[in-house]
Amino acid sequence: MADYVIGDLQGCYHEFMTLLDVVNFNASQDHLYLVGDIVARGPHSLECLKFLYELQGSVSITLGNHDLHLLATYFTHTKPNPKDCLQSLFEARNLPQYIEFLKQQPLAIWLEQYNTLLSHAGLNPQLDVNQALKLAAKAEKKYQGDNATFYLSNMYGNSVNCISDINDKLSRFVFTINAFTRMRFVDANGKMDFSNKGPAIQKQNTLQPWFEVAPQNHQNINVCFGHWAALQGQTPYTNLFALDTGCVWGERMTLLELKTQKKHYCNNFKEHQNSN
Repeated sequence: MADYVIGDLQGCYHEFMTLLDVVNFNASQDHLYLVGDIVARGPHSLECLKFLYELQGSVSITLGNHDLHLLATYFTHTKPNPKDCLQSLFEARNLPQYIEFLKQQPLAIWLEQYNTLLSHAGLNPQLDVNQALKLAAKAEKKYQGDNATFYLSNMYGNSVNCISDINDKLSRFVFTINAFTRMRFVDANGKMDFSNKGPAIQKQNTLQPWFEVAPQNHQNINVCFGHWAALQGQTPYTNLFALDTGCVWGERMTLLELKTQKKHYCNNFKEHQNSN
């Protein structure tokens, strides 16, 4: 029996299956956690989501920005962006069931037995883990509730990037979505910047990687996150695991065994043309 957590799939189904084979994943005994961005950009979003839906008793997902965008596109009856490669998913007969399954997934998961937080983008430096989990739970009720379409259609925007920007339920929701699914660089006060997506070494005088501001908030826990492929799996902290290693961009996919903290990799099969 083993527990694993895997980085962003982004429709890279064959690499995903290869990694599960590498660790001899057994759905009747093992559990798989995913740090989000199951869909978009890669060629097989439908296959990834279908597989997880059929295996849902053995998988848990923290939603990423692309997953939430899929939900928003579906509930607002918007035509999907061609560059997201979601057409086959929107043509699938069982799409409503897949959407409902995805909608029920959280923004964050706390694994007490491993002293580990899972989330797509990490832990915002303005929050300790307890504050983060409380905010995540409130946001989950919004996109899982009767007013899901309203909240999902209004979650976009860069202006709510600091706790001080919260003044009502919607702004709290937007801040939480940004913190859990879009964060990379922040300023010294934890204010998020969404325009820089490069490596951590590209930090500016006013911006730093989120994990270098208020590191005391994560020093006593482990954090598994994705979203930031430009990190190439590297952080300055041994308790932080950057699991998006850019498979969809031609690099590799990463899987971590939680008990041993051993990493396994699968290189991109280069079966499709990557684009941003």
